[in-house]
Amino acid sequence: MKALSPDLRLARQPEMGSMAPGSEREQHLRELWESAPGWRGWLSTVDHKRIGLRYIVTAFFFLIAGGLEALVMRIQLARPDSHLLSPAQYDQIFTMHGITMIFLYALPVLSGFSNYLWPLILGARDMAFPRLNALSYWVFLFAGIFLYSSFPFGEAPNAGWFNYVPLANLEYSPGPNIDVYALGMILLGVSTTVGSVNFVVTLLRMRAPGMTINRLPILVWGTMTASVANLLVVPAVSLAFLMLWLDRQIGTHFFDVANAGRPMLWQHLFWMFGHPWVYVVVLPAMGIVSDALPTFCRRPLVGYSAVAISTVATMVIGFLVWIHHMFSTGIGLATLSFVGATSTIISIPSAVATFAWIATIWLGRPVYRVPFLFFSGFVLLFVIGGLSGVMTAAVPFDLQLTGTYFVVAHLHYVLLGINVFPVLGGIYYWFPKVTGKMTSEALGKLSFWISFVGFNVAFFPMHISGLLGMPRRMYTYPADMGWDTTNMITSIGSFVFALGILIFMVDIALSLRSGKTANINPWDAASLEWSLPSPPPPYNFAVVPTVASRYPLWEDRIEAGVHSSLDSGFLLDHGREALGTSSLKAEPSVILKMPSDSYAPFLLGLFSALLFIALLWHAWIFAGLMVAACAVSILIWLWPERLLIQREPQTVQDAGEHDE
Repeated sequence: MKALSPDLRLARQPEMGSMAPGSEREQHLRELWESAPGWRGWLSTVDHKRIGLRYIVTAFFFLIAGGLEALVMRIQLARPDSHLLSPAQYDQIFTMHGITMIFLYALPVLSGFSNYLWPLILGARDMAFPRLNALSYWVFLFAGIFLYSSFPFGEAPNAGWFNYVPLANLEYSPGPNIDVYALGMILLGVSTTVGSVNFVVTLLRMRAPGMTINRLPILVWGTMTASVANLLVVPAVSLAFLMLWLDRQIGTHFFDVANAGRPMLWQHLFWMFGHPWVYVVVLPAMGIVSDALPTFCRRPLVGYSAVAISTVATMVIGFLVWIHHMFSTGIGLATLSFVGATSTIISIPSAVATFAWIATIWLGRPVYRVPFLFFSGFVLLFVIGGLSGVMTAAVPFDLQLTGTYFVVAHLHYVLLGINVFPVLGGIYYWFPKVTGKMTSEALGKLSFWISFVGFNVAFFPMHISGLLGMPRRMYTYPADMGWDTTNMITSIGSFVFALGILIFMVDIALSLRSGKTANINPWDAASLEWSLPSPPPPYNFAVVPTVASRYPLWEDRIEAGVHSSLDSGFLLDHGREALGTSSLKAEPSVILKMPSDSYAPFLLGLFSALLFIALLWHAWIFAGLMVAACAVSILIWLWPERLLIQREPQTVQDAGEHDE
């Protein structure tokens, strides 16, 4: 083992009574880590658990907004020659639906899970950069408000979530609609980037001793892979939106054909981001299933190493297939052949994970609780969405169907079904840990079956509409095209699916109010978070544990002689402290001094949003003031804190004697 920092305090065979809830030592830790009550704590907290819950709740509000937009569109398309919406209104609702579901719901809700769970399943006190974590949430929230604030003025983005030029150029879209989208996406990119940096560093430096790379939960593999991808692809789309905004505002010609610009450049930059983004919003969801499904099968995940490798391989290959979205743009046949091949190959690592889930169910003893239903339903949706994806990887097939509702069906299976069902299952699974209460099995199962049936009734017929030639992005259609029946079925299914989500929300609300009290580990799960009280204390672990296997709470059942030291380890109580470990072997190396709560992340996020509003309305003086306000916020953020007076190092035994 590497030499430890001189002030590392190692406690072995501790007397854990000194750390029991309500003891003097435990109360000291709580005072160090707990946020202030009321609005002050709400604005200044850097607690990863509170930030994670905010991400999930905010993302669900955007899911509801996007769902309502979808229902309005389905009413419009249920019957031919409908005029509930004008073409301009439909364009705005259609665009905002895509933006909401893809950017404001799908990734943020998974970021919420990872923010809440990562330190708990890694055996850490917090994320690596708590204030950066808070900033990522505030910027996400203000970016969403920025985008939606255009709705009341009738100036919402209106060129589709893909925002293709030249339609998005000033000549064809003269209003502020596209500027709102461009600036909003740049702001949202800031949130995604700082959040991804935080996840990567947390993985490298904030794991419990003994949690080596080959013992990481699959959720960590999924989020880590997505975060690395974000650091590579978000700059591409942010650059594209910045170039478009410059074209529209100061007369540059990046995408203007008349002045030697290149419209195809937009598609390349956008899909360099857009296709890896599909896996960004899927891989963490797959990680949720890989970690939680074995709990209900009463056995470890089959093929852990293969699933971990396939997670990374999926993203690596995903960087090679962005032209999959551009088969009909006139690109050369050699390029189309190469991308068609890689688009087919990418199904292999996905199939590895699928067979691992099926084998885990087949070789286990499934317990049919509500989370298990959502996870097993996800597997079926994953297969359907994956098969339609492989079909569109064939260039001749894609050339025929790329502009039809067949692709809309595929898109919803891989972005909605493969994301929403693991998320709902994950909420049911971790709800007892977060709240200390159980949900209703009856309502949960009702929610699953209505959602599952409604989802397939809504989106499977879209394949048929596409095969019948129904184009994408149309706001109405004639009565003699043969699309009436499939569109009506799709619209009915959409409302059934929405009913299932409504029942889920009712179940959560009732359970929060009057759910049965959950014990510390109601599912008999194996990972570290289930060793903590429900809900977890502000400091997470009173003593940082030492890990000896992938399944710390199942070791006595899996392998004799292996024992994780969950009740002994490093006692860190001289201020807000966390343990730093080595990147690969997770060997203890240093004590990290963690920052206290601060208003600076909120202020920086707020002033950044106001800066973008000033840029939208060309209020240059106000923009200058906001730049100065951002600089002051950063100064407040970085202002040195008063160092705590260090006591003599103590073991847990010493702490127990002191308490006595």
